[in-house]
Amino acid sequence: MTPPPAGHGGGDAGLLGPGWAGSAAASATGDTAFLRALLDAEAALARAQAALGLVPDEAAAAVTEAADPARFDVAALAERARAGGNPVIPLVADLTEAAGAEYGPYVHRGATSQDIMDTATMLVAARTLDLIRADLGRTEQALARTAAEHRDTPMPGRTLTQHAVPTTFGLKAAGWRSLVLDARDRVSGVRASLPVQLGGAAGTLAAFGAYGAAHAEELPPEYARELALAAPLLPWHTLRTPIADLAGCLAFTAGALGKVAVDVLTLSRTEIGELSEGGGGGSSAMPHKANPVRSTLVAATARRAPQLAAVLYGSLAAEDERPAGAWHAEWEPLRDLLRAVGGAARDTAELTAGLRVHPDAMRRNLDLTRGLIVSERLAAELAPALGRNRAKELLTELARRTHTERRTLPELLAQEPGVKDIDLGDPADPARYTGSAGVLTDRALERR
Repeated sequence: MTPPPAGHGGGDAGLLGPGWAGSAAASATGDTAFLRALLDAEAALARAQAALGLVPDEAAAAVTEAADPARFDVAALAERARAGGNPVIPLVADLTEAAGAEYGPYVHRGATSQDIMDTATMLVAARTLDLIRADLGRTEQALARTAAEHRDTPMPGRTLTQHAVPTTFGLKAAGWRSLVLDARDRVSGVRASLPVQLGGAAGTLAAFGAYGAAHAEELPPEYARELALAAPLLPWHTLRTPIADLAGCLAFTAGALGKVAVDVLTLSRTEIGELSEGGGGGSSAMPHKANPVRSTLVAATARRAPQLAAVLYGSLAAEDERPAGAWHAEWEPLRDLLRAVGGAARDTAELTAGLRVHPDAMRRNLDLTRGLIVSERLAAELAPALGRNRAKELLTELARRTHTERRTLPELLAQEPGVKDIDLGDPADPARYTGSAGVLTDRALERR
């Protein structure tokens, strides 16, 4: 096939990002969304200055009207951004022209490029976090229903890949939900704290004073009100707490959702079969496959997110009053994090809503060790009669024999002198040894 001409067909549609392609977060973080946020930031600045009497109301209205994304060519702005190192410079030139000769001089008045770029980034982040938070809400509701339904459904508890003691699927699902709620709370906290940026060339607000502001420090709070963002205590050109907070909450969210995904991946293995996705994906070569695609994509995001966050944390070391490179290094990894986690939140909401639980497989797997999964309980119950050390030695020996002789633990116990007369109930019943799983599940589900 003939390749497309240079400069055409190069938009990022998510061909290599199926985890976020087609998601609301993809739309909220795309080039068009960033353009909209940049224009929103410029228009709001004019309105904030008008509210304080620093520019005519007519100028603010003209700039707001001119700040229509449909008037601007994203691809051309991207190409022209190379000259100055950021897209704000060519955007200001185009917006000034669009506002007209009379009102164009009021565009970007007193601001620096980083003021607008940082503010636009906060707007994009806020809009995307709202989407992520909604999907986290859908996920926690689905998991609450699943945990309640399977409060007492026994399954093998696994540690270091091996059967340990019985647990319940209700407790596992309640644990997933707890992580999702932790993520929701972090996302909500960061969302509420996202600030505008406004400091002028070196963070002193001096230019606004030069343009007539007697109290330039009053402008950032007014600017924040215009955009429904937080008002910063100080300009944060090189004080990158908001970016670090975003990195942390997004990486945590990816990991929390990744925990759900990797558990589903493990438990949906053919030889385990305790869970399955509601709509598995197909294979290009094997017609029988129903792959856990949603979980796979979420797990992929969980593996990428820490490295993306690391770039953002690395940018905390930003020199001087405005840095060369540290600020610029944030843009792409932050967008990648936002859209990747947004896609993972969407996929996890779909995954948990359609998750299929197979209690019969859980019951079958509980019996795989021929009763050894309750050896901890039996050790505790035999200790009063045999002594703690002898009880442990006996069960260790019987565990070996269950493997070599392929017999069950209850069979072997029944033949042991001094044991067969002890009332152990059903010594292989795992449902008798789920501890406080039900109570813990109930407690977890009380959290809102």
